[in-house]
Amino acid sequence: MPCAPRGGPGTAVRIVLDTNVVLSALLWRGTPYRFLEVARRREGVALFTSIALLEELAEVLLRPMAAKRLAVIGRTARQVLADYVDAADLVTPLAVPSVIAADPDDDHVIAAAVAAQAALIVSGDHHLLTLGTHRNIRIVTPAEALGVVVP
Repeated sequence: MPCAPRGGPGTAVRIVLDTNVVLSALLWRGTPYRFLEVARRREGVALFTSIALLEELAEVLLRPMAAKRLAVIGRTARQVLADYVDAADLVTPLAVPSVIAADPDDDHVIAAAVAAQAALIVSGDHHLLTLGTHRNIRIVTPAEALGVVVP
C-alpha cells in the first residue's frame, strides 16, 4: 500500500522496525508486541521493511531460542513471518550506506528507513540507539515509539 511521503498534512507516520524489535513483538508480549499491535491497527501509521530485513528475521526465527519459543506459543516460523509480511510494506533500498562500522547489519535497517522515507526507526540495538538519528530519521526504543503513535 503506497503512502504519501512524511511531512505533509494527513500523511502516515512511516516506521521501520529493527529485527530485534520484530522478533520480540512476534514471540513475546512486552512493549514491542504492544507497539506492533497499535501500529497495525492505528490509521496514520505505516510499517516498512526490506528483503534484507525479512531474510535476517527468517534466519533468526530458525535459531534454537526462537524455535523453543515458537513451540511454546504454538506457531511456526513461517506463520509468524507471514504475519509480519502482512503488516509491513516492502521497500527496495537503492544503496546500503556504511554507517554503523561496529555492526554492518544495522546498515540494512538504515537503508530500509531511507528508502521508506521513514520518520522513525524502532530498535533495541545499542549501536542504532546511540546514533539517535540519521538523515532526520529518529531512532527510538519501542516504548518511545509507542508514545509517538499513541500521544
